[in-house]
Amino acid sequence: MLTGRKELGARLGDTARAWLDDALAEAADAAPRPAPATAVPPWQLRFASAGRHCGPAHADSVRVLLLLAARPRPAVVTRLYDQGTAAERRAVLLALHRLVPGPDALPLVEDALRTNDSRLVAAAVGPYAAAHLGPHGWRHAVLKCLFTGVPVEAVAGLGDRARGDTELARMLRDFAAERTAAGRPVPPDLRTVLALTAPTEES
Repeated sequence: MLTGRKELGARLGDTARAWLDDALAEAADAAPRPAPATAVPPWQLRFASAGRHCGPAHADSVRVLLLLAARPRPAVVTRLYDQGTAAERRAVLLALHRLVPGPDALPLVEDALRTNDSRLVAAAVGPYAAAHLGPHGWRHAVLKCLFTGVPVEAVAGLGDRARGDTELARMLRDFAAERTAAGRPVPPDLRTVLALTAPTEES
């Protein structure tokens, strides 16, 4: 779960809090004045070193705050993801719905969903995926959560998008049958999602 600026400041020590204040000021200052293409803005260096200065437990929150303060262009968001560590990529995914208004960043979501890193998968199925991932890709994202052990509660908009989705229901039943035939347990969350696919009385 991400922590807001005020609560985060209360949890950090004096040195880390001062570092964060400076980092956010640099990010906000960079937002209206992009740096030359050959220079790496200081806030991006701080983005990479957030865990070292503020602790791994707060790194996601710090990085998301930096992204929101800097408001980078989609090309910069993509570069931060492509060149980042798994932890940095996760922060980018968590902030996508507040950074990129359209579907331009879908390749980042799709890349994360191709991994077996459960924390990346969980970040990838947030509000941005709910808004922009097509039906086929979204259904496979739900299955990916079941396959990697990501709780389906991480899937933003699950109830709305699953409702009445007969194709998703078919895929879930096939997945359950394959697991059973192989002597492997069926994830309990599968039944949860399957129940959500039932059409409502209104539909």
